[in-house]
Amino acid sequence: MNENSLTLALSKGRIFEDTLPLLKQVGIEVHDNPEHSRKLILATSEASLRLLIVRASDVPTYVQYGAADFGIAGRDILYEYSKEYSGGLYQPIDLQIAKCRLCVAVRAGFDYQKAVQKGSRLRVATKYTKITREHFAAKGVHVDIIKLYGSMELAPLTGLADAIVDIVSTGGTLKANNLVEAETVMPISSRLIVNQAALKTKAQLLQPYLDAFAQATR
Repeated sequence: MNENSLTLALSKGRIFEDTLPLLKQVGIEVHDNPEHSRKLILATSEASLRLLIVRASDVPTYVQYGAADFGIAGRDILYEYSKEYSGGLYQPIDLQIAKCRLCVAVRAGFDYQKAVQKGSRLRVATKYTKITREHFAAKGVHVDIIKLYGSMELAPLTGLADAIVDIVSTGGTLKANNLVEAETVMPISSRLIVNQAALKTKAQLLQPYLDAFAQATR
């Protein structure tokens, strides 16, 4: 890590879009939009700050290992991979952006309440295997987890799974595919995460940004 500069890790999509207004509030302009540019390292109006554009699930890894000094990641990612990230991350601020929810969804007409009676068994498709196991274990329900990374809605429609656990924002995709929300597993928002070493070695550079982000969320 360069001791005279900072690197902020972000992902494309809703988190990036919701972060831009926060950056503007703290006086930072981003010179490129990753949705229209192939660049993965973006310059900003602050010579001492650059942005890394990475997959959402990779943001904590870049921060933990010091390739980025700080980053913004969803609660779902941080919780799902908490064991991997437990040693090198500090999570000082819930930014209250990119809000959504992690839900269980099933086909319309599926008797979910009967399916999740204590001692029952359910097939669930998800990429959130840890969260899903914990959620259903608390209900006393046995789950056979089928790990998928995309087009989750197809699983109940094709008989691959009884239910899915996935991120829901408006619910439009579920409705379009004749699925309904059965229950909310957890609300999701995005957190500012910081490399613990950077917090010590770059305190003078980093702390003003942490203070500004905290102020912007009040």
